[in-house]
Amino acid sequence: MSAPVIQGWCPGALRPMLSGDGLVVRIRANGGRLEPDTLRCIAELARSFGNGLIDLSARANVQLRGASEATHAPLVEELRALGLIDASHEAEARRNIVVTPFWAEGDGTAALAARLADALALPDAPQTPGKFGYAVDTGPAPVLGGISADIRIERDASDGLILRADGSDAAVPVAPDSAVPAALDLARWFLASGGAPAGRGRMAAHLARGAALPETFRSLSRRNAAPAPAPGPLRQGFLAAFAFGQISAETLAALADLGPVRLTPWRMILIEGTTTAPTIPGLITDPADPLLKVTACTGAPGCPQALGETRALARRLAPLVPQGRHLHVSGCTKGCAHPGAAPATLVATAKGYDLILNDTAAGNPARTRLTPEALTPSALFPTG
Repeated sequence: MSAPVIQGWCPGALRPMLSGDGLVVRIRANGGRLEPDTLRCIAELARSFGNGLIDLSARANVQLRGASEATHAPLVEELRALGLIDASHEAEARRNIVVTPFWAEGDGTAALAARLADALALPDAPQTPGKFGYAVDTGPAPVLGGISADIRIERDASDGLILRADGSDAAVPVAPDSAVPAALDLARWFLASGGAPAGRGRMAAHLARGAALPETFRSLSRRNAAPAPAPGPLRQGFLAAFAFGQISAETLAALADLGPVRLTPWRMILIEGTTTAPTIPGLITDPADPLLKVTACTGAPGCPQALGETRALARRLAPLVPQGRHLHVSGCTKGCAHPGAAPATLVATAKGYDLILNDTAAGNPARTRLTPEALTPSALFPTG
């Protein structure tokens, strides 16, 4: 069995990625927020140029599925008219920014994210690896600690801003007007200090190999992180989830009738201005819904690297997952839907499913060649 191909980059709009159901076209929303008219347009584009399915990514982006070589160019032009296209695919790749969805008007978060995006669009911005990214986590409490990012802008205990490298508790204080230049300087340090050999690399791995941050970085107080969010009403609006982070074009268009939305890296959408659970089909609004206890990638046949189907199996197993546990079903060892460790991970192989406990999809299996019929609660979550 051949190992899955590690692309080393994320899809974009200008550089889509080929999957089993066509091209995956990722839209990086400005500031992680979309107005109702833009939502309606994206829904229509998903129907006209793709297969009508839209994914929410783990970096708070939306991905249109099922585009083709013939439909890609006109799709890009429509997205350009909406202001969602970068000047080049290099600039697009640099603009990997995750913004906390829990910002408040006037707290500086939206302005900071916009300045960072503008700076990354400049020709002299550091050309970091394709998966390298930034987190603007300056809401009431940090929530993006478990989200993939390499350079983090956060708040300290006294409400000041700090800049932190992922993989280290050391930080440097920054002001609102100096945070973005400091972030780009840190990205340049990462490249100059050998963080991206052969064009690939991540900050935490670079520091783990012994790289020493600039001497201005030191231990600073940080705010306590907020717990993982769940569907329900919040001060900023209503947070709604979707099974496996996938939305139909019809559902997205219906959301537009409720108001602007903020995209989240938990494959949920924050609907601004409402605290009432929407009655739109396809939304998960109950925090006790069993589907929130499972994660699954596209799987076969939607992904050409997957060795088995995933989502139908995950949907069937969701009610069997004990409270407080989580099940990840992956079509291959890459574990794209849940790169981190999970209490239980099922990985499709050519001869069934391997079970990996408390590790990533690439970990050593505790059991191999399991059939779907053998996947009972005691088999998935053994005790002792």
